[in-house]
Amino acid sequence: MTDMDLVRHKLGLLAEYYEDLKQLRGLSAATLTTDKKTRRYAERTLQMAIEACLDIGNQIIAAKGLREPSSNQEVFLILIENGLLPPEKSADFQKMAQFHNLLVHDYARIEPAILARILSDSLDDFLIFLEAVSSLLAK
Repeated sequence: MTDMDLVRHKLGLLAEYYEDLKQLRGLSAATLTTDKKTRRYAERTLQMAIEACLDIGNQIIAAKGLREPSSNQEVFLILIENGLLPPEKSADFQKMAQFHNLLVHDYARIEPAILARILSDSLDDFLIFLEAVSSLLAK
């Protein structure tokens, strides 16, 4: 599998995760507090979606010979610096990388209210990423 084949595969997974997460949009913090299966599903699907973005970003960075990122946050910064993601979304992508670290390393501290807010307000960041990478691949 070539690097771009891998990117296309991961894009397909990301699109699937995005669709799954859209079905959770509007869940309340109360629901996420009491329904542990739904909460865990939301958390894990968000983790996989963010990891797909990071994997795709790392593949693009390597394929284009861009500087090597030293952190997950830097993956998004490098993509933005090189015109591959919109600069006005920089803060949102930085928060995405930070939330990934929380999901992976400090998962017991995830507050249902924050998870509900992400599901309500931030899912379209995945769509922006999908569209930007799809546009890059179409060139």
